[in-house]
Amino acid sequence: MIIGVPNEIKANENRIAVVPGGVELLVHNGHTVLVEKNGGLGSGFTDKDYTDAGAEIVDTPAEIFQRADMIMKVKEPLAKEYALIRKGQIVFTYFHFAASKELTEAMMASQAVCIAYETVEKENGDLPLLTPMSEVAGRMAVQEGAKYLEKLLGGRGLLLGGIPGVKPANVVILGGGIVGYNAAKIAAGMGANVTILDLDLDRMRYLDDVMSKNVCTVKSSPYTIRGAIAQADLVIGAVLIAGAKAPHLITRDMLKLMKPGAVIVDVAVDQGGCVETIKPTTHEYPTYVVDGIIHYGVANMPGAVPMTSTIGLTNATLYYAIEIANKGWVKAVVDNADIQKGVNILDGKITFKGVSDAFDIPFTPLKDIVPELES
Repeated sequence: MIIGVPNEIKANENRIAVVPGGVELLVHNGHTVLVEKNGGLGSGFTDKDYTDAGAEIVDTPAEIFQRADMIMKVKEPLAKEYALIRKGQIVFTYFHFAASKELTEAMMASQAVCIAYETVEKENGDLPLLTPMSEVAGRMAVQEGAKYLEKLLGGRGLLLGGIPGVKPANVVILGGGIVGYNAAKIAAGMGANVTILDLDLDRMRYLDDVMSKNVCTVKSSPYTIRGAIAQADLVIGAVLIAGAKAPHLITRDMLKLMKPGAVIVDVAVDQGGCVETIKPTTHEYPTYVVDGIIHYGVANMPGAVPMTSTIGLTNATLYYAIEIANKGWVKAVVDNADIQKGVNILDGKITFKGVSDAFDIPFTPLKDIVPELES
């Protein structure tokens, strides 16, 4: 199979989909890997690193899309890439379709095989390709939130961990999954008072066992969310419904309960956000203010630390990429239930219920298009 790795064109996105070590393994399995010129520089990898691993360096994205059977990316295709994607081509990347009807309709029109990193799911419910970037984003959320609490950046002028004789800041985390756990770990380590709200009592028991004593857990409800955010200096949105639009847990009206200069970092922004007033921002212009509350909505937070993120991502995706390349997408989907759940759009039809529900577009079960799944 010919695998194409184009440069990422999202603003300030410095990651690349495959590290040189991953290229070496793909080539060892008999595949050809095309890497766009200078694609790895943002993550610390030169073209020579890739050619030494067996890649072919290609000058233009158009040639990569034209030649490749499978495209591997980090972020969703942008408008200028839509026309480059052709019928039957495998596109393996983070799509987050439920946050963009335009992207969804464009990929339906392309009739490509759209396999989304974020919905590849193990039998136990783990999301192996989302986990490493959720770990990065959760840890970064605290780092960024602490920065924007500084007075010169518009915040309340608080040091997250306080000092002897001065109380630390209050950090509220909506969701106790991978993002929430990692955010709580860093916030607690910095000395903040941390509250995690979640619906899953078993998860809260686990978090209560493993977290330090400056972390408490609270059963999530509109009532408890209102109470928590009224005391919060930093709120981190960490809610995930795999492949579906995030629910709005904080409404515009609830912002008036918060302290002026408080900060919201909504990690769920690439799934629509769990704060009604959040919108996607960029690393260049990461924040804006609504009703006196600073909103941070960067949708590709891990792109700011690409050396860490690229290696972590490839560690997770490479097994599945090799599986798809070795077997072809049909056999890979039939043989591997994890990959099967990653197929969001196929033959112009939506095959993932969360995306269908987000836009009220008809849902087609994957088995209706891939008859081999019935055998």
